[in-house]
Amino acid sequence: MGPGSRSQSSLGRDDQRSVGPEAARAATQAIPSIPCDAEGPVFREPWEAQAFAMTLALHERGLFTWPQWAATLSDEIKRAQAAGDPDTGETYYRHWLNALERIVSEQGVTDAETLHKYEHAWEHAAHRTPHGEPIELRPEDFHEHHDH
Repeated sequence: MGPGSRSQSSLGRDDQRSVGPEAARAATQAIPSIPCDAEGPVFREPWEAQAFAMTLALHERGLFTWPQWAATLSDEIKRAQAAGDPDTGETYYRHWLNALERIVSEQGVTDAETLHKYEHAWEHAAHRTPHGEPIELRPEDFHEHHDH
């Protein structure tokens, strides 16, 4: 199914409440490449909506302007295309997530090392969590594990 199909999820009710529909509307106006349908942004996976919501929340807190975001996202997309990304639209939110990681590092919120530490802890937590259960990070997830 293509972009905008009903199998994709729009911004969920909880996500809308946390960022506000006005914020989502402003983002889609400022960043025209955001995949949308008549109801607003659409996402293929829940993590895409979560990355979108985090970005809106950080923008509302003043971490960056939409022109700064657009430039960072554009740079990440160009970088991926130069590395062979087919630019079919299916990887859009991967670029979005890379841009989010980059901008929080550039703004001094965190650094790449900390992001990688959490990424590996999340992978460990996901590995030990039964399917269908919520993934929760525990202190032991942050220890080096080589048994994946």
